[in-house]
Amino acid sequence: MTPSQQSTSAQPALASPASPCDSATETTSSTSSSASVSAPSSSAQAAMAKTYPPVQPGGSLILAWQIKHKKVLVVGGGDVAAGRILNCLNADAKVVVVCPKSGLNDEVAYRIREGQVTHVNRLFEPQDLDGAEMVLVAVDDPAASTVIWKLCKERRIPANIADVPPECDFYFGSIHRDGPLQIMVSTNGKGPRLAAAIRQFIAKQLPKNAGNAIETIGELRLRLRKVAPRPEDGPKRMLWMSKVSDTYKWDEMCGLTDEDMDNLLLFYPANKVPSMDVLVALRGGTDIKKLDVFRRILRLQRGSIKERDGAEDEHDTGVIRCERSRWKSIVRCDVRD
Repeated sequence: MTPSQQSTSAQPALASPASPCDSATETTSSTSSSASVSAPSSSAQAAMAKTYPPVQPGGSLILAWQIKHKKVLVVGGGDVAAGRILNCLNADAKVVVVCPKSGLNDEVAYRIREGQVTHVNRLFEPQDLDGAEMVLVAVDDPAASTVIWKLCKERRIPANIADVPPECDFYFGSIHRDGPLQIMVSTNGKGPRLAAAIRQFIAKQLPKNAGNAIETIGELRLRLRKVAPRPEDGPKRMLWMSKVSDTYKWDEMCGLTDEDMDNLLLFYPANKVPSMDVLVALRGGTDIKKLDVFRRILRLQRGSIKERDGAEDEHDTGVIRCERSRWKSIVRCDVRD
């Protein structure tokens, strides 16, 4: 179904165009509303200026652009094009390279042989833009680059013309990648080498296992959504995941096993997060009543258990309903908020 067909067969997503009368009414209402708002005093304005972050014009809107399965056209086959191609392949894009075979460097030629990209063995032609959702131009021909850029503007296709900032809808920054972790440093086209130096500095400050820890947390989030799938559970899920991220160290998050995650999710209904010692003690299906870590349990009984009154220390009492077959009772144990 084409977009036009969708728009006619489905309920309209936008309000219908307003009549001139409606527009006039809206304008009058807006004006009246603006006039009714009194201006704050100078002292109040000064206080607000300190409260809210200042606007810093001249920047870029940094986004994690999703181009998976989308056609990205790369014009050129040299070193710059090779870097652009790799970035797009890392984002699972469908890359089409337009460049005479004689202009391909070794890396681009390798990716063509491996079937990682589609190659068009000739110079650029306007029809190459058909179906493209992003265009990356990296050729040593300023006049040709400008022509391609203008064609992209006519078709409203986002384009990046290498080394020509005024003809770019977006820039490529210096990127650090560690699994799901991506950090981009941009100087907005003013100092690419400085961006690389800053990126290297930041990368050295990160834990070596940051990517693995993020993978683990991502898996835990997926499992949590199965436990609490309703939209209204969203705020509680977010709060609990924040507690998890704040409770464990990087290496502890990396070391979470499937069993650990299953046990950890048992604490979610009470909005609690156990220490790593508790999770380690729960491994292996040991009888919970015999675990050393639970010697501080105030009491253990079947049925409902009321939380401890007046708990003020750094640990609070959580009530966890154990639904696993080996635990048939409700367990009361010390856990972190």
